[in-house]
Amino acid sequence: MQLVLLLWSYIRVVLKDPGSVPENWRAVSGEESLEVGTSLAAAEDGFERRSRGGGYCIHCQNGKPPRCHHCSICQRCVLKMDHHCVWVVNCVGACNYKFFLLFLLYTFLETTMVTIVLLPSFINFFGEAKNHSSAAKSAIIFLAFVLNFAFALSLLCFVVMHASLLSSNTTSVEVHEKKGVIRWKYDLGRKKNFEQVFGTKKSLWLFPLFSEDDLEKIPALRGLEFPTRSDVDA
Repeated sequence: MQLVLLLWSYIRVVLKDPGSVPENWRAVSGEESLEVGTSLAAAEDGFERRSRGGGYCIHCQNGKPPRCHHCSICQRCVLKMDHHCVWVVNCVGACNYKFFLLFLLYTFLETTMVTIVLLPSFINFFGEAKNHSSAAKSAIIFLAFVLNFAFALSLLCFVVMHASLLSSNTTSVEVHEKKGVIRWKYDLGRKKNFEQVFGTKKSLWLFPLFSEDDLEKIPALRGLEFPTRSDVDA
């Protein structure tokens, strides 16, 4: 089952558009924003839209929504861009970040499981070497364990890093923008930060899917507008 989820998540993050800016996109009176803790009839989650000054991409010659960045590899703007991933041959952005995180998690778990399975054989490797048993088989097991262990350790670092980014509602690109900032304007608290990426439907959190209700009610999943803290000037 875990392998199926890994492959499913991988296919989704590879094939899913990370988020494209609509042609001739322009914000109404500037960049669309949302604020926490206020009411709006059109939004049931307690956010209020506010007008802000919008950005512009000189490369695409198009408007830039908040948190949007131009990818020099894809040669286009990506909504809430996190990074361009060579392993999935695609950008990671607003629309496929959840799929990327699940792919990362399941790959780490799968690699860790294989490492644990190989551990007894790895320990026996040293005894077999003294007994001059099959050198080729022992070498293969030894190499497989070392590679899996190193890969699992590397993936663990990425999992921890992205868990930290997720908890503060930050992208890899925005880490540099946050330097020296006391309160990050998109940090809504861990629970809401998590829901901005994974949605509110708990039964779908571990699957590379979104409910129609979440896609409709959580603008951040579409990548064109985002809620911000009411105590921070956007």
